[in-house]
Amino acid sequence: MKRMHVHVAVKDLQQSIGFYSALFAAPPAVAKADYAKWMLDDPRVNFAISTRGREPGLDHLGIQVENKDDLNEVYARLHHAGTGVIEQGQTNCCYAKSEKSWIDDPAGIAWETFLTTGESTDYGDGSGERSARIANEAVCCVPQSAPAAAKASACCGT
Repeated sequence: MKRMHVHVAVKDLQQSIGFYSALFAAPPAVAKADYAKWMLDDPRVNFAISTRGREPGLDHLGIQVENKDDLNEVYARLHHAGTGVIEQGQTNCCYAKSEKSWIDDPAGIAWETFLTTGESTDYGDGSGERSARIANEAVCCVPQSAPAAAKASACCGT
């Protein structure tokens, strides 16, 4: 079974924890000084918030799987959906150990697909995620024949 993943960057973690705990009628399953996560069954979602230095708002979306077979299936879907798949592999992120890949959708929204393989005592340095996200941001969606000004302002990652 798969679970939708939503990660939102917030300015005030405690205020946001209060809001989402009320909205979901449940406390977070994980709460750290810079991160909180709800593992909800109705709706089936892994909803995370953090104050990790990004602008407030939607950070990324994803699909979390429960086993390696599902991960391989979703990876195949990523490759079918488009180019620019960044295979991050094993990583330590969001207080968890995971295997993951990234892709940007046509609107430039980052999607991660991942299998959580264990817990971690720290958030992780974000270097693997940052490398994957920066690589995706370097891919531009504007055709080569577009004027230079359009190319400069229409990259996927902006």
